Amino acid sequence: MFCNNCGKEIPDNSVACQNCGAPTNNQLDSGNPGYFFLGCCIPIAGIILYFVWKDQKPKNAKKCIIGALASIIASVIFYILYIFIIVGAVAASGF
Repeated sequence: MFCNNCGKEIPDNSVACQNCGAPTNNQLDSGNPGYFFLGCCIPIAGIILYFVWKDQKPKNAKKCIIGALASIIASVIFYILYIFIIVGAVAASGF
């Protein structure tokens, strides 16, 4: 692996470059659960961030896409249940 800042070779598990001290992608790609909630609350942002980060920050990208998919699946289930409730209410009222 090479430093993004100075270009010197560094060990793959380094958190920072030994030459210039710049953080590596290992430190920036922590898999923070906040990215799951971002993807869950704003699914389009989670999908976009997944495609932007899938190569540079795979852990954060995975959290974003899982949050987005969870939100989309929950929305689909909600709408299906809503339709069944409406259809049941209309059928019970005799329309």
